[in-house]
Amino acid sequence: MGLSRWLGAAAISLGLVLAAPIEIDYPAPGSVFPPDFPAPLFVWRDSTSSVAEWRIEVTFAGGAPALQVRSRGERVAVGESDPRAVAETNRPPELSAREKAARSWRPDAGTWAAIQRGSVEQPAMIRITGWRNGAVSEGRVAIRTSRDPVGAPIFYRDVPLMPSELERGVIKPLAQSTLPLIAWRLRNVSETGSQVLLEDMHTCANCHSFSRDGKTLAMDLDGPQNDKGLYAIAPIAPRTTIRNQDVIEWKAFRDQARGPARVGFMSQVSPDGQYIATTVNADYYVANFKDYRFLQVFYPTRGTLAWYHRVSGKMQTLPGADDPRFVHTSAVWSPDGKYLVFARAAARDAYPAGRKMAESANDANETPIQYDLYRIPFNQGRGGRAEPIAGAGANGMSNSFPKVSPDGRWIVFVQARNGQLMRPDSQLYIVPAAGGTARKMLCNTPLMNSWHSFSPNGRWMVFSSKSRTPYTQMFLTHLDEDGGDSPAILIENATAANRAVNIPEFVNLPPGGLAKIDVPAAEFYRLYDHALALTEKGQDKAAIAAWDKALSLAPGDSKAHNHLGLVLLRQGHPDQAIVHLERSLALNPDDANAHNNLGLALLRKDRFDEAVTHWNKALEIDSEFPQARFNLGKLAYLRGHSQEALAHWRAALRQDPDWLPLLEQTAWVLATCPEVSVRNGTQAAGLAERAARLSGGRDPAILDALAAAYAEAGRFPEAMQTARRALDLAVQQGRPTLEQGLIIRLALYGANAPYRETRQPSSSRP
Repeated sequence: MGLSRWLGAAAISLGLVLAAPIEIDYPAPGSVFPPDFPAPLFVWRDSTSSVAEWRIEVTFAGGAPALQVRSRGERVAVGESDPRAVAETNRPPELSAREKAARSWRPDAGTWAAIQRGSVEQPAMIRITGWRNGAVSEGRVAIRTSRDPVGAPIFYRDVPLMPSELERGVIKPLAQSTLPLIAWRLRNVSETGSQVLLEDMHTCANCHSFSRDGKTLAMDLDGPQNDKGLYAIAPIAPRTTIRNQDVIEWKAFRDQARGPARVGFMSQVSPDGQYIATTVNADYYVANFKDYRFLQVFYPTRGTLAWYHRVSGKMQTLPGADDPRFVHTSAVWSPDGKYLVFARAAARDAYPAGRKMAESANDANETPIQYDLYRIPFNQGRGGRAEPIAGAGANGMSNSFPKVSPDGRWIVFVQARNGQLMRPDSQLYIVPAAGGTARKMLCNTPLMNSWHSFSPNGRWMVFSSKSRTPYTQMFLTHLDEDGGDSPAILIENATAANRAVNIPEFVNLPPGGLAKIDVPAAEFYRLYDHALALTEKGQDKAAIAAWDKALSLAPGDSKAHNHLGLVLLRQGHPDQAIVHLERSLALNPDDANAHNNLGLALLRKDRFDEAVTHWNKALEIDSEFPQARFNLGKLAYLRGHSQEALAHWRAALRQDPDWLPLLEQTAWVLATCPEVSVRNGTQAAGLAERAARLSGGRDPAILDALAAAYAEAGRFPEAMQTARRALDLAVQQGRPTLEQGLIIRLALYGANAPYRETRQPSSSRP
């Protein structure tokens, strides 16, 4: 007879009943709680049915009096949901089968305080016994309370999981309409709820960081037209304000070898708040999914490290982390600011030809990349030699998102099979900062562990996980002097049950140090997008009023002045347009678009040479700027320099072969120019046919150019047919001047005669 069967038989013969096991699911054995943490929800599963009640006994190894409590073992419940975050692309939060079978007990404030007092020196043993005319089941768990306070609140982003189809290569998992639902919150772990600092923004704020002293906030901030290239750096106050002057534009900084920086990725403010380290000139693999559980994958496949200095306004790449053969990303500062730790891998194309897009996280079709961690001296921006960190690379896995402990002794990083962060298989590892043997942390949960952050005193770490629900939650773990960590404890009620918590970060702030964040810069972006929408719809009068309102909030925004100048020009006010366009260039002299528009306004005032100067300047800034070549060609043609005009237009067509005004203009001149050496009916017809296909055959001016090209080529029946179709459309669309011109040209084509224009570009044809 086996030992267990013998013991069972012996118990029956003695009239004893062995208690059935109770499995305690939370907290895990060895969990460590902060000294002022609210009472957790103890959760267990009892294999015995018809238990009348559960008796909880708490005993203390240190000798404190035991506690005894009775509980009815309430069922575990799903928290309240936010009705605004419900969508066809997500599901309501629900309990797992394990949770549905569970019972729970939350100690009252007095009982929990007694448990914490008695479990500081040595663990408290919580014994849960199921009763039905006596003890029938039993389970135990030992927990401890740390002497170490958390000492700082956690700043985090609270987001709805409402995936939608979005542009490939753009890191943005939510549709524009849902962005106002994103909230930023602050949580003191001693409290049972969180404080909303920021919400209802028109644009999205993303990754953030704080200086070590808690005086500076730095944050990605999307600008107008979903511009991902902005970054806010603001001083922290109880009511923090992010103004336009607190926002920098990455692409305003140019590297002579590589051009504009475009977008900063995974940017981090230095401990003293003076520098920003970031990844620039990056290519990203981005896949957006309809699966709300893991709705996005993103990671860079190319990029170099760069730094920005707040005082000087200087930005440059960091020598030693700027080799284009590699991608350098996720750089973080050492506590003293003397070196950076970053992830590096061999650079590759984000979307290799012939490779399918991934359809879910960890799909085999993801572009493969595995990072290793490196360390490099900052050296006041001079950089140095990047050295691999032993234990955090060359292990057949991807090692990313490093964080250095406040004492500089440890690095905690994310390890996964591919990419970085937010991976279903991501696990947290800890390694000595100088390199050594990495250890998988005890706090890891079964599903996704990332976005970790050390408390200022280095004794606690917060991170995000999806172990309990697809709606990401944040957890806490304690770290001792030797880097040993404890099982994860849940920070409850961080948000609604159907919303996700990500990017949690400890902030070195006193109570009341941050109560509200205002972002007037984002209100300007809302007004900007509204004005731009009116501009694009041709509602010029309303657009002018909207641009004026936007500029009242941000009078130093160069783009808004540029757009307003263009609308004023369209409305026949070139003098007013010139004022705003010159103001735009005073603010941003390297804006090729503003130079081009100012050239157009000067042309209206017959200031031809000045117009040419600005168009040439636009090309000097951006050699692939077809609008400037288009306008240089128009002016050259008006001045009788037809060959020069065609040279400009052909160069512009090489840059943008599908630009309709350019195709129409070039075809028109090739068909109708009075100079015989310029005309080429065959070329004109090819360009005009392309324009007609691209426009769907619904633009009468393009069909007019096509008819003229056919006539120049001697194809008069086709010219007649095309001109009649153009005439019908001109009548339908209410374009009387074009209608009258087509009637004249139809008469010529009927007499087998081509049309010859006077020296006037086709853009003047209504």
